Amino acid sequence: MKHTNLINRRQFIQLLSALSAGWSATSLAVAKSVSAGSSDTDYKNLKEPWLTLAQVQEHLFPADETSPGAKDINALRFLRNMQQAPDTDAEEKKFIEQGVGWLNDLSVKEHQSVFRQLDDKDKESVLRRIESSRAGSRWLALIMTNLIEALLSDPVYGGNQQGKGWKWLEHQPGFPAPTPDKVYFKLDTPSRRRTKA
Repeated sequence: MKHTNLINRRQFIQLLSALSAGWSATSLAVAKSVSAGSSDTDYKNLKEPWLTLAQVQEHLFPADETSPGAKDINALRFLRNMQQAPDTDAEEKKFIEQGVGWLNDLSVKEHQSVFRQLDDKDKESVLRRIESSRAGSRWLALIMTNLIEALLSDPVYGGNQQGKGWKWLEHQPGFPAPTPDKVYFKLDTPSRRRTKA
């Protein structure tokens, strides 16, 4: 079956960006701030579930000659920050980690190797199988949501290293950018005035 009306990845991300403009920015801002170091440090000495999550991110959002990939935008650091943030939903955190187990179990069952050891064709096959279940589809949606947030967030939150996502999308970010001491989760909660209603 030939698809002639498919959009390219850039158009897809731009569409998602436009759709997410109305979403609460708090989900972007709960991550711990990190220094502006190289993303390579985030990929050294990884253990599970991060080994597999890094491979899933790279498979879902690979780099090519015109666009950054998950590693280029430091998506793993962003996801780690989101998972470690104090107000992260405990069930969502557990669900993301459980998804790695399901993915590796299915990989071993179908290909006798964990996901990170598969070639691209087999990785795609396993992800398509995961996608066909309700829980698997939800898991992949969470991974994609974090990838998109890593692409679009201010670098102070760990993703979008050196503004690579913004540059790729030709986006002019708002200014001033938050400083590490002024990120959302470090700000005092504004007090609410109580009134009789």
